[in-house]
Amino acid sequence: MSRELERSTAPLRNGLPYKASAWQGRLRSPVIEGLMRARTLNVAGHYLVLCMLAVICVFPFWWTLVTALSTEGNIFAFPPTFWPQSPSLENFAEVFRAIPMLSFFKNSLLIAALTVFWKLALCSAAAYPLSRMHFRGRKLVFGIILATLVLPSEVNFLVNFITVTKLSLVDTYTGVILPNVVTAVAILLLKQAFDEVPQDLVDAARVDGAGEWTIFTKIMLPLITPWLATVGILTAVEAWNEYIWPSIVMSKPDEFPLSVGVLYLRGTFGSSTRVIAAGTVLTILPTLAAFLFTQRFFMRGMDGAVK
Repeated sequence: MSRELERSTAPLRNGLPYKASAWQGRLRSPVIEGLMRARTLNVAGHYLVLCMLAVICVFPFWWTLVTALSTEGNIFAFPPTFWPQSPSLENFAEVFRAIPMLSFFKNSLLIAALTVFWKLALCSAAAYPLSRMHFRGRKLVFGIILATLVLPSEVNFLVNFITVTKLSLVDTYTGVILPNVVTAVAILLLKQAFDEVPQDLVDAARVDGAGEWTIFTKIMLPLITPWLATVGILTAVEAWNEYIWPSIVMSKPDEFPLSVGVLYLRGTFGSSTRVIAAGTVLTILPTLAAFLFTQRFFMRGMDGAVK
């Protein structure tokens, strides 16, 4: 009796007789293989598109680097040369001999650091009330801030220059930094970060007797560190690459940031595109290095992950 029961139950696989299951697997295998093949092609297509976009984004920098390292050949040949010809660092050495590169670098670093510090401090202080405090006109204030996003930054140059002139801040780092310390984008990102923090944490802190300043500095800011890092990285890159506004406010060459000071190469070496390319590479490298070392915080902030 037990052997008959064993023979009757042993061939079962997933509730079906073994032969039926095997036959069904053979029947479905072409369908499964087709789905797997379609999925593979889909993934390959996505990677192909990403690779094409990467090539388009990287090509200008690569061409500039090849031009800076090359000492021979036609720079503007078509198709372009993708590898340096007679590579040398002489063009980079010429940049340091032609302009005070270290002084420009120090000025850019100071401007970027102060801009990041004050933007994080002021924009987080503006975003927290818009997110967690209830007061009359809050939505109106937030709507006005969002409305400024439609205005290009160049529209504000005249008003900002008049303001900086009236405050006697021309030819000062404060005049360069002041118009960029508060932006609608930073306030919007930080407000969104504050909105994602659970309200229970804030209520528990208030029950324990914590004030708004304590909640803001001890609870909210540590929880939105990835968002702060994201805003800081974007601000640092923007301040480092800023050219138009510093060139308007600053007139003393010794106080120029790197983005403005490198243009002296065009006057000194009007026909040496390779030296200009070398100076451009030296200007871009710090921002690339900063992004590579901080991309983990940047991606976490863009994902909006608040744990």
